[in-house]
Amino acid sequence: MSNTFSMTFTALPEHIDEMGHVNNAVWVGWMEDVATSHWKQDGRPQDVEAYAWVVTRHEIDYRGNVRKGDTVSALTEIREGPSGARFDRHITFSDTSGKAIVRAKTTWAMVDRQTGRLMRVPAEVAAPFMAGAPQEG
Repeated sequence: MSNTFSMTFTALPEHIDEMGHVNNAVWVGWMEDVATSHWKQDGRPQDVEAYAWVVTRHEIDYRGNVRKGDTVSALTEIREGPSGARFDRHITFSDTSGKAIVRAKTTWAMVDRQTGRLMRVPAEVAAPFMAGAPQEG
């Protein structure tokens, strides 16, 4: 359990736009993939079953391009606890040299799967994603 999680992505032909690099919509999809993979890996099983997350905001800065066949590493970080139903994630995509080429801050809101309503994030749901949180034995 951790407040960070990483994945690697490779730009496939279907990810490339008319400018010859990864399309903006693909970056957003990769942000969702890394965030939901982190949730599924480190969330408590009962929480993953009971709750889902929806994006309420993306802020993205593009500092470089990725072309077909290039690989990037995505690191997602949760730097602070939730605010009501919302939890912010910071995501950095780096190229193979380690240069950050895309940085994003995404805001997610927790939804109760049974009711479909937004709900305040309980401390026990947030705990596995907080830096320095006690680890379950």
